[in-house]
Amino acid sequence: MSSLISTDLVGLDEDLGGTSTDVIRTLAARVAASGRAGSADSLADDAIKREASVGTGVPGGIAIPHARSASVTEPTLAFSRLARTVGFGAPDGDADIVFMIAVPEGADGDHMTVLSTLARALIRDDFTAALRAAKTPADIVQLVDDEVSGEVAETRGATATSAAGATSASSSAADATGDGARRPKLVGVTACPTGIAHTFMAADALVAAAKRLGADLQIEPQGSGTVTPLDPAVIAEADAVIFAVDVDVRDQGRFAGKPVVRGPVKRGVDAPDAMVKEALAAAKDPNAARVGGTAGAAGTAAGSATEKQGFGSSLKRWLLTGVSYMIPFVAGGGLLLALGFLLSGYEIAGNAATVLTDYSLVNLPPEGLIYFLGAAAFQIGNLSMGFLVAALAGYIAYAIADRPGIAPGFVAGAVAVFMGAGFIGGLVGGLLAGFAAYWIGKPDVPRWLRGLMPVVIIPLLASIFASGLLVLVLGGPIAALTVALTDFLNGLSGTGAIVLGVILGLMMCIDLGGPVNKVAYSFAVAGLSAGSISDNPAPLMIMAAVMGAGMVPPLAMALASTVLYRKGFSQVERSNGTAAWLLGASFISEGAIPFAAADPLRVIPASMVGGAVTGAISMAAGVTSQAPHGGIFVFFAIGNLGMWALAIVAGTVVSAFVLVLLKKFARRGAAAGADASAEAAEAGSVVGQRSPVAA
Repeated sequence: MSSLISTDLVGLDEDLGGTSTDVIRTLAARVAASGRAGSADSLADDAIKREASVGTGVPGGIAIPHARSASVTEPTLAFSRLARTVGFGAPDGDADIVFMIAVPEGADGDHMTVLSTLARALIRDDFTAALRAAKTPADIVQLVDDEVSGEVAETRGATATSAAGATSASSSAADATGDGARRPKLVGVTACPTGIAHTFMAADALVAAAKRLGADLQIEPQGSGTVTPLDPAVIAEADAVIFAVDVDVRDQGRFAGKPVVRGPVKRGVDAPDAMVKEALAAAKDPNAARVGGTAGAAGTAAGSATEKQGFGSSLKRWLLTGVSYMIPFVAGGGLLLALGFLLSGYEIAGNAATVLTDYSLVNLPPEGLIYFLGAAAFQIGNLSMGFLVAALAGYIAYAIADRPGIAPGFVAGAVAVFMGAGFIGGLVGGLLAGFAAYWIGKPDVPRWLRGLMPVVIIPLLASIFASGLLVLVLGGPIAALTVALTDFLNGLSGTGAIVLGVILGLMMCIDLGGPVNKVAYSFAVAGLSAGSISDNPAPLMIMAAVMGAGMVPPLAMALASTVLYRKGFSQVERSNGTAAWLLGASFISEGAIPFAAADPLRVIPASMVGGAVTGAISMAAGVTSQAPHGGIFVFFAIGNLGMWALAIVAGTVVSAFVLVLLKKFARRGAAAGADASAEAAEAGSVVGQRSPVAA
């Protein structure tokens, strides 16, 4: 295996700029210059995107920016000891020691082992002190090689406990403290999105904290390499569980019923003592939050109703889970509806079922093959859209109660449709079904009954409770509320419609595919199936406004970076801007995320202004859309296409000009420095280094 680091990848006591973006770009350039990455810009963009999600600074003045990148050809470390410290989001201040970890998409287990070993070493005072005392780049290389040497050989042994496996705070099999009392037993899981660094640093930090506090803790780091699961017997004996994770815990059902402390993986690095203390307290508290689900189940939703995360944040997570599972039904079904309209005309909405019943491929209707295929596309799309409310309710219930909640949730959603309660009924039904399934599954039952609980008893009783409430009590009032809301939307005109368009436009652009964006999109698609050009155009108008506004941010970024103000953007941003033309035209708002991640305080406000303009014009002009997705490629499903195009162009131009003005005149702090560097690089005054994007 080749060395992870060499002297040409090391810099000592250097000033790499004032922002984490500056440092990352310089280190990425070193990796590329060494022949270990095909593109410095691509690697830097991947690392900057990772940095934007969660800062990679850790206590002690250390930062470990890292990324998996298709541009990386072999696992590599780049190092810098900074003369000017830079903030990477650590709780105790800026970093002066930076290790950049660059990993190819298919890194092997050996490399992942040594990388995790290095990450763990960075939380040790002796190792970081040696890095700060090193005199030459060769000293740094030697320190790293000494730290990871032999690790791969050890992990290949049959009895070795690898860095990717379980980590334990207990150095012996003894369960007792010196005075004969039983030591508290804890288990835990650590996991971060890339599974390279924080996963293992958190594991070691928590284990060390448990040892200081007199507890035995065994951790299962769920990293990118091979994961060694905790022994079920160890889990069974544990008094409490610690989840320091940014992603779902694999096979969370193994821990069902245990008191739990949950937090982001970075908290496991920054505040391990606090997490262990909370776990020890939870072990003694009969009212502590507990891991949801049924013991032995393979996989659960991320969290449950039992965990004390605050009702507001939990409710948002439950609803967004339902929406995320619902959207594929909507997108696929809606595009099939639009295709049906394209092939067979709008009248197919009332004729599709009859056409498919009376005719076939060997007995075509008088209108011909294209008409028949259009009828098929429309009917399939219509059936797919019919799952909208049921899928929403089913997966809300799943988010609350895990798999036992799915069946009662789907049934409640179907009942909501039957009662005319629509989207709101689906939300209520999903919550009712989820809570019912959770509470019914909570009590301990005899062993002979446990196997029947998740597949028979919980679905039966939860369906009776949730769907019964909808049929007998709640369905009617919710249906009346839905009708009133529909009538209100149908009655909107003039100023009212424009204001709604502005609000929807702002929501679509404020977080570019995040929770607020999804709320606006879900609101639009919820009424799409009930919309009608002649009888009920309001839902179709809302859909057009939402889709148009969602197209604005990437189109505006493309216009600003490739046409209006090229020198205000780095080469990477200009490349992203070229791609953003197509992403925006396709209604993929996430095409603006690379720009927003680098410069949120200017990109987000500019996007919101343009989105509001588009939403207002679209609603004022009465533009309609019978497709929930597709952008300009579903032009045939757009009513008043010319005004819709004008609304999008107007919003794009306004947003782009606002962004250019902000970049030229709103230059404060690091953002100003980043722009100045970008302009200097464009003029050729920065040699051998790509210009940084705004931080």
